[in-house]
Amino acid sequence: MPTVLSVILVQAPRHIFRQKTKIYKNERNTMMTRKKKNLISYVVFVLVCVAIIIAGICYKNYSNEQKIKKAEKNAVTCVDDLTGKKIGVQIGTTGDIYASDYEGDKKGTVVERYNKGTDAIQALKDDKINCVILDEQPSLAYTEKNSELKILKEEFAVEDYAICIDKSNTDLKSKINDALKKLKDDGTLANIKKNYTGKDEEKGKFPYKKKNVSGKNGTLKVGTNASFKPYEYYDSNKITGLDMDMMQAVCDELDMKLEIEDMEFDSIIAAVTSGKVDVGCAGMTVTKDRLKNVDFTDSYTTAKQVIIVKDYNAAIKAQSLSQRIHDNFVSDHRYNYLIKGFSNTIVITIFAVLMGIILGAIIALIRTTHDNNGTLPIPNLICKIYLTVVRGTPAMVQLLIFYYIILVSVNSKILVAIIAFGLNSAAYVAEVIRSGINSIDKGQFEAGRSLGLNYRQTMTSIVLPQAFKNALPALCNEFISLIKETSISGYIAIVDLTKAGDIIRSNTYDAFLPLITVAIIYLVIVIALTSVANALERRLRANERH
Repeated sequence: MPTVLSVILVQAPRHIFRQKTKIYKNERNTMMTRKKKNLISYVVFVLVCVAIIIAGICYKNYSNEQKIKKAEKNAVTCVDDLTGKKIGVQIGTTGDIYASDYEGDKKGTVVERYNKGTDAIQALKDDKINCVILDEQPSLAYTEKNSELKILKEEFAVEDYAICIDKSNTDLKSKINDALKKLKDDGTLANIKKNYTGKDEEKGKFPYKKKNVSGKNGTLKVGTNASFKPYEYYDSNKITGLDMDMMQAVCDELDMKLEIEDMEFDSIIAAVTSGKVDVGCAGMTVTKDRLKNVDFTDSYTTAKQVIIVKDYNAAIKAQSLSQRIHDNFVSDHRYNYLIKGFSNTIVITIFAVLMGIILGAIIALIRTTHDNNGTLPIPNLICKIYLTVVRGTPAMVQLLIFYYIILVSVNSKILVAIIAFGLNSAAYVAEVIRSGINSIDKGQFEAGRSLGLNYRQTMTSIVLPQAFKNALPALCNEFISLIKETSISGYIAIVDLTKAGDIIRSNTYDAFLPLITVAIIYLVIVIALTSVANALERRLRANERH
């Protein structure tokens, strides 16, 4: 018997070692199999995306002739042909105002409104609309880059451009008018116009040279929409154009520094009335509706509204893929827009996530404590109101409210975005953490209290660690959603990833490569975050087994 016992005592450790080794090998094989499956899934996903793109291109080429025949029947050849057609405009522009007169007629005229003129032009190229009403000079820039487009000889309307300013700022208006008069009298304004909109032999020959002024009278903040070439556009990572040179000349006359804010066109008047910027200068026409909210300076130039249509007889010059990549990212170092947009997106997301976790955890604990003990009634009521308001309104509306109303005195747009997205995320994180806490069996609370732990100790030592593990997948989904939600930051003049793609599109008039590139960057970020979350989940499960 002792011999048998000794054999058992000797063999037992070996048996246990073999079992542990077998378990380790199984876990390693399972992990390797999972990694291979993930790699295969990613490869299959990429192949499916490529197949969809190729299929789309093939379908587009196959149906192109039918589209052309159908589009030629609905072609716009003069102003009288606008009735019953689909008209594209940039939202908030004079073309939008004029086109509204056709909307709602008995012939079924439809006005399609786009955030940017570039988007309207792309829709026209894809035969989604029949024409675009836009200012003459930007239209010339569009047709120069797109040989399949042309401008009708018949002009749609003539208008005067002026600088918009808050009604209460009469002193600044008077000073700008005096400066404009001086610039007209000494020929400076005429030279600026020649440099951008003059004859071919004049363009680029009269650049405005900034004067060496002290800026003792402060800074003039100008709101614009830098996708309106030649009036305002990006060139070599800098906003330039006729309007911007003119505003620089005005600032030189007033001995002020110039600060330019790029924003959506329909946000400019709101920025002026809220004090975010001092003036708005973006090829704006004086209209009765605009005069209800803002005032205007004297006119500085006259422009035309024209109609852009598709020329189906034009020969389209195709570019090679390498040339398109060069034009979109290499030329003028346009890749810098993506780098800047990526960094801004990451900064906003990281700090918004931290804010969301901290505030969300506090809200979840307040609500859970109230549900369990009936304490903290007032804080619980405040939290419920906060959750209802934040989850019941769109994130973009919240961002605009914070920028133009609540945080109107805050100059840092990045800080405004962090606060807005952080507060928005906190509402969802709070409910995720609360659901994680509620998923823990009540016996865990009772066990903690029976061990002599108070409520706080029970929560921090027993409940919250388990709740975090249960809530981790939902938290990761919230963070992934947050990084994609930051794509609306461009509405408050932040150059995020999406805005960077828009800037490139407004310069190259190529929608495909900038949009696909931005989408791929977002996809890579999401895949990286998902991998980190999966690794963390595996680590938690491994710790639980041990």
